[in-house]
Amino acid sequence: MQLSDKLLLPPLRPCDGDKKCLIIDLDETLVHSSFKPVKNPDFIIPVEIDNVIHQVYVLKRPYVDEFLERIGDKFECVLFTASLAKYADPVADFLDKRGVFRARLFRESCVFHKGNYVK
Repeated sequence: MQLSDKLLLPPLRPCDGDKKCLIIDLDETLVHSSFKPVKNPDFIIPVEIDNVIHQVYVLKRPYVDEFLERIGDKFECVLFTASLAKYADPVADFLDKRGVFRARLFRESCVFHKGNYVK
């Protein structure tokens, strides 16, 4: 296996050269999601599980838009979640209108250890 096969992140962009890398979790940090309907969701994501489409109701955490706007210019921001990409990628698309996240890492980038997905 080559070193490049082990890397999770793309090469550093020249514009991010002096920035520190900030790894940000998704669920319960930027958003709260539920399979049960919630009052006034910010958005609803359809997710297929075992050939059945489920609606995931997503609430943005208070001030998440302002947070992402402020950190985007100061850090190389990476989203890292233990959630499946088929759910987390559409959620990130709704949140990240300005392209703050330089990379997105999902469950596939985690290690399964003692019944849990570990980042």
